[in-house]
Amino acid sequence: MSAIEVSGLDVVRGGAQVLHDLSCTVPAGTVTGLLGPSGSGKTTLIRSIVGVQRVAGGEVRVLGEPAGARSLRNRVGYMTQAPSVYGDLTVVENLRFFARVIGAPQAAIGAVVSAVSLDAEADRVVSRLSGGQRARVSLAVALLGDPDLLVLDEPTVGLDPVLRRDLWQLFHALAGGGTTLLVSSHVMDEADRCDTLLLLRGGALLAQGTPAELRTTTRAENLDEAFLRLVERETA
Repeated sequence: MSAIEVSGLDVVRGGAQVLHDLSCTVPAGTVTGLLGPSGSGKTTLIRSIVGVQRVAGGEVRVLGEPAGARSLRNRVGYMTQAPSVYGDLTVVENLRFFARVIGAPQAAIGAVVSAVSLDAEADRVVSRLSGGQRARVSLAVALLGDPDLLVLDEPTVGLDPVLRRDLWQLFHALAGGGTTLLVSSHVMDEADRCDTLLLLRGGALLAQGTPAELRTTTRAENLDEAFLRLVERETA
């Protein structure tokens, strides 16, 4: 069963085609990594999936509904690449506000603060936090309401190795409970943490499969090498 189905997606921005006839699926209840170099179209694909990107052609269905459908409002959590919280409010004040917006129970606030390891910063004003801490506030907001799908754009950028490890453990715990996660990254060493991968390059899908499948089909020892071999095959 697929939580996300993308068929023949074309996106044009500023007169340039950003995504080219892209088709892919994201299996339900998995941690799927969306990987590729900067400029490969990852954020544009994510925006298309959450329904905030104008598309030139193709179809995107999310949890059985058209992307952006009103019925998906409380079923999809979205963390943008840039922190999307209010700098003049504390961590808890931000969460209280967004909980009211989406109708999430106030009782969920303490749980999401702990989930992203911000208990010690809960009463601090967001503008005084580090970049990594602000990103975790945005992640906490995305977790409010216990969404069926979490779409996370570069959630581990700027985090130390311990926090990155802890967040990936959280992602897999959420998937174990039935949540589907789509996690974008340009860091290939995070690819092995995913159940399945979507590799993008130049606005097109280069490959889709599990880390083991991609290593096997390319006869590569690691995913960096697998990606390079896929690029070479495409350009040969």
